[in-house]
Amino acid sequence: MSEPRAFAVWLTGLPASGKSTIAAALRARLEARNLRVEVLESDAVRRVLTPAPSYSHEERAFFYRALALMGSRMVAHGIPVLFDATANRRIYRDFARSLIPRFLEVAVECPLEVCMARDRKGTYQKGLAGQSTTVPGLQDLYEPPLAPEVRIDSTRMTAAAAADLIVAALDERRFTAPASKTAR
Repeated sequence: MSEPRAFAVWLTGLPASGKSTIAAALRARLEARNLRVEVLESDAVRRVLTPAPSYSHEERAFFYRALALMGSRMVAHGIPVLFDATANRRIYRDFARSLIPRFLEVAVECPLEVCMARDRKGTYQKGLAGQSTTVPGLQDLYEPPLAPEVRIDSTRMTAAAAADLIVAALDERRFTAPASKTAR
């Protein structure tokens, strides 16, 4: 039996909705199946591509196109990719989908008030204090996916349960080999 080809999962949601926590749990689940997974976490990649970010619409368009291209090249070379990125406009995620045929979009849903209470990075505080004017969901538009393959309510589901749900969706689409077939 040949190995499954690579794929991409884009976890999108408001800042502090739980994307990074779910991405970490998902990575662990996939690595337990002997898949070497790359996580493209937007803050880490942004430090390289736009070290002094303005978060303008033009800069975000550039950043998310570059992120999508980076991920598509990894997938083309057999590396499964997890995008841990708000990508507040549908067009950013749709561009990635156009480049990556084996693509799964995950909507990490969480009310703005809960995200604000969870915010360890201070993103919303900066927005409320006027230090930032482009916080998705606060001052800038966040366009949730219209038809994501998976929806996660991060107020009702643990990261572990969310990761299991995403793995089940990957298995259903035959993006991954079921756990029983990879165990030795």
